[in-house]
Amino acid sequence: MTGLRGFATSVAAASAGVRLAWRGQPHFRFEVLAGIAAVALAVWLGTGLLAVLVASALVLVAEMVNTAVEATVDLASPTRRPLAAAAKDAAAGAVLVAAGFAVLIGLVALGPALWARATGAAVP
Repeated sequence: MTGLRGFATSVAAASAGVRLAWRGQPHFRFEVLAGIAAVALAVWLGTGLLAVLVASALVLVAEMVNTAVEATVDLASPTRRPLAAAAKDAAAGAVLVAAGFAVLIGLVALGPALWARATGAAVP
């Protein structure tokens, strides 16, 4: 399919993937809510919005790729095998790294303004 119809079909399939992640992955739901909270905090502080949006998107993308890897590995290897476990662990590790860096980005982007609000000090 090409053109607008093909694009609409692709968007529908991608949207189904997002709904699947939302319904079936508790971590994805938590990460969406954490991202919304971080965006709200950035808006309230008036700083760091782009950094928070990018970091949140990175975590959500990593979580969805992890979900896809886990489903694919489960389909290809219904019994537990070391190589299958390594693939699943690596994908989960990618989510952990993304989340860790998102926290660091949030601290750097929002920390000074949050500290200033909390203490009444000037924003550096």
